[in-house]
Amino acid sequence: MCHPQLRTLIFVAWVLGYVAFLLSIRRMWTGKYVRSPLVRSLFVNMVSESEAAATETQEWYRCCPDLLGESLRPLFVQSHLDSATKAFLKRSVEKSGWLFTQLYHSFVSTVLSSLVSRTSINGFLGRGSMFVFSAEQFQKLLQISPEWRAERLLDLGAGDGGVTEVMGSHFREVYATEVSLPMKWHLQRRNYKVLGIDEWQQTGFQYDVISCLNLLDRCDDPLHLLRDIRRSLVPNTGRLILAAVLPFQPYVEVGGQWQRPKEHLKIKGKTWEEQVTNLSSEVFRRAGFEVEAVTRVPYLCEGDMYNDYYVLDDAVFVLRASDSGEEFAQ
Repeated sequence: MCHPQLRTLIFVAWVLGYVAFLLSIRRMWTGKYVRSPLVRSLFVNMVSESEAAATETQEWYRCCPDLLGESLRPLFVQSHLDSATKAFLKRSVEKSGWLFTQLYHSFVSTVLSSLVSRTSINGFLGRGSMFVFSAEQFQKLLQISPEWRAERLLDLGAGDGGVTEVMGSHFREVYATEVSLPMKWHLQRRNYKVLGIDEWQQTGFQYDVISCLNLLDRCDDPLHLLRDIRRSLVPNTGRLILAAVLPFQPYVEVGGQWQRPKEHLKIKGKTWEEQVTNLSSEVFRRAGFEVEAVTRVPYLCEGDMYNDYYVLDDAVFVLRASDSGEEFAQ
């Protein structure tokens, strides 16, 4: 049997080797390959933007309306890099530079990754906050003023509640769902009413707005989810805010593993515009929804010791229930 002191020395040597490896990787990747000119520009001077930075951010919001379906073209809302988005990027840059914090996060993630989901690891560590849209962009999409108020908001798969907070000031009651226990703790600390994933449809009341942000490609039964949302909205005035990462690649996180969902949505099209059109005309129409507005924004996530931030391509829709919609077969 291995002597306890020897086991301790082996463990300490492994930890030191692991830290040395991470430091060497960080030195290799903190140069021009990962640290983008955009982030450097925003970090050094949040007011002035270089030509290179402007070009990069334009791609985040670029859409060719002529490539959208005819009915969608007048509904497209052009978004831009605004001050709230810049502030999120600035915070991400600062956090990615906290070397010892990032080493600790990397170590814990490595140890726990085979046991629990990445979402729960992020919740436990208090990292990985997301940014979908600013308060100004949310108001522009819904065509509401900063003073507009309604009764109830439900944010499905709310994570740590960062995006919920952007919307929540417009509602008297804010409800949220989340599978991850550490993320539920974050939501409760923000004083949101956390409902079970099988509870929000059976409360006896309906919601003025339901947000489903980047969840459709991460749930087992997306079509069933859309039906439940439709039934849970206040008739006539209720709205669904739905964000979808494109290209659409559905996987479900189970523990530390990724699996194909039981119910698979096949979204056709190669470009952002083609997939947006297909989502609107096939999935949403058949689910009983009509598009009121759509925009293109970056889906941003706080970075780590290797990247200042992570970015995916998002389409954000405002949907209303349609009386003429053909619902999915039960």
